[in-house]
Amino acid sequence: MSRFIPWIGGAVGWALGGPIGGVLGFAFGKMFSDSSLSVETGTGPVRRRRPAAGSTSAGDFAAALLVLSAAVMRADDRIMKSELSYVKKFLVQNYGAAQAETLVRALREILERPIEVREVADQIRHHMEHAKRLLLLQYLYGIAAADGELDPRELDEVRRIAAYLGISPRDRDSIEARFHAGSPAARKAPDLASAYTVLELEPTCSDADVKKAYRRLAVKFHPDKVQDLGPEHVAAAQAQFVAVQQAYETVKAARGFK
Repeated sequence: MSRFIPWIGGAVGWALGGPIGGVLGFAFGKMFSDSSLSVETGTGPVRRRRPAAGSTSAGDFAAALLVLSAAVMRADDRIMKSELSYVKKFLVQNYGAAQAETLVRALREILERPIEVREVADQIRHHMEHAKRLLLLQYLYGIAAADGELDPRELDEVRRIAAYLGISPRDRDSIEARFHAGSPAARKAPDLASAYTVLELEPTCSDADVKKAYRRLAVKFHPDKVQDLGPEHVAAAQAQFVAVQQAYETVKAARGFK
């Protein structure tokens, strides 16, 4: 476990405090007793480091994802191998195989612990920038869809988390539409309807509204907004950015404007 301490001390800031720190403290136990760390585990008062609000490191992001992943995975009362594999792949890509194994073991411990989802989400909402919360939501949808379909209970949990994170229903639906695309039910739906959802529009909107929405969403979901998290996160953000571009091209073709 000691090999994990540099990751905790160097890569995690605000996530070591509050309810997320409490969950992680449960998972890693004595590792958090290292005097070089500033952490509030929920078991008693200890020194706590307070980074600037809105400053989210890759470690903070991973810690938030780890805890919320457990909430989504438990929503349907079963833990799927595909879901664990999805999370492990993310961790390997960002932290390497050795630390990923440690984090996956921590996730298994977290899955056994009750999680106050609203309190965790409130902590994230307070500290994490909006663009990174949107990316976090994409990962949660990815976990829910990891087995090839979106279970209604997991879907409800992700939507509930989105609301707690301060993500608007339109932004949430824009992201969610991309994950419905792989399900049998979604394949029966018109591509154009999905395109309007991604663009956060109604089919009755004007051409000017379409162009305006595209420009707004292209800025909102631009991968550069999460570049400080690292290249793997930028690549993940790129997927939603491309979805917005494709939706715009679909609507343009249907309406016949340039």
